[in-house]
Amino acid sequence: MPQCPPPVPHVSRPISAERHSVHDHGAVEAKRHRWIESEKAGRDLGMAAIRGWIRMHWNGFLRARWMEHLQGRTFWIELDHDDFGLLRDAFKTSPLIDPILGLLKDGQENLDVLNWAIDASLPIDHVFEILEALDINSRRIECKLEDRLSFE
Repeated sequence: MPQCPPPVPHVSRPISAERHSVHDHGAVEAKRHRWIESEKAGRDLGMAAIRGWIRMHWNGFLRARWMEHLQGRTFWIELDHDDFGLLRDAFKTSPLIDPILGLLKDGQENLDVLNWAIDASLPIDHVFEILEALDINSRRIECKLEDRLSFE
């Protein structure tokens, strides 16, 4: 009697999705910042410029990569693998997802989104549901570029 193959498990990301590293791409951006700022200053600013990029840009850089991951556009290995493409499946018909993502992309936090929803008299339960699924506070990762780039 022929055996049936086991069911294929649901994979939230395509098998062929290219994998990228937030830290590798962040290092490229930090080096670019160092070069630009050093050119402006007329001398190599070294690790001070790298630390400046981390202080000024890391959180926004990470947030943008997280959004790409959620949208299923780019798979970032340091981010939760189960989150890849979450927004393709969940909330795709919600009229609130795009405005909420816009606020988060602009650097707003959960409290800002909730205040916006209250001011606009939006269904707060649905806003909570979206914010809980996104879980932005658990998606922050420490920037490890300073240690990585200090040896270059």
